[in-house]
Parts: sequence; C-alpha cells; structure tokens
Amino acid sequence: MTGEELLTKLYQRMSAEQEQYRNWLLGQPPGKMLSHALEYAIREDILEMAKDDDLPMGQAGTLLKSRTPLADVFKQWRNHQVGYLEGIRDAFKRCEDVISYNQQQKSQREGR
Repeated sequence: MTGEELLTKLYQRMSAEQEQYRNWLLGQPPGKMLSHALEYAIREDILEMAKDDDLPMGQAGTLLKSRTPLADVFKQWRNHQVGYLEGIRDAFKRCEDVISYNQQQKSQREGR
C-alpha cells in the first residue's frame, strides 16, 4: 500500500469513527451534548489534520492498527494538552498587548 493510500484509509476510518460519535452525541440530552462539545471540536481538528496528509507514513500505518485511531489520538491529546493551554494563555497576553497598543494609539491621536 502506498503512503497516500495509507493516509486515505486512515482518514476514512477516522471520519467514520467521528460520524459514529456525532450520531451518538446527537442522541444525548442537551446537557450531555454540551459537556462533550469540546471533545467533539477537538476530534474535528484531529480529523482535519489527518485529512491534510501531513502525517508521516509510519504514523499512519501504526494508527491503522488501532480499532479507534481518532479516539486514541484524542485521548493522548487530552492527557498532554499543555500546548493547548499555553496557547490560550498566550492568546490572553496577545489580546492584552493589542488592546494596550490600541489605547496608546488612541491617546496619542486625542493628544494632538
């Protein structure tokens, strides 16, 4: 099997897994749906990355050995999400910087 075929097969399997999860989620009460909203969104991001063909062939081949590759990748992300949280912290800082900069620019314009 070529590398492209491996990636396609992995994406198809993960996509089917996400569709099954989506169908399950839609059958849940609203409160339970809401409690799984972040998981659904992250799984969508994982699926999008699998679609982009950026995975090394060896990774795709290994992940295909799993019965639930999407759930497995999500589980690893959930257990090691330091980068994600750091990204949120960084977004707070960047937002603060932009607001401060805009305020300085506004003050300078008004001071003229």
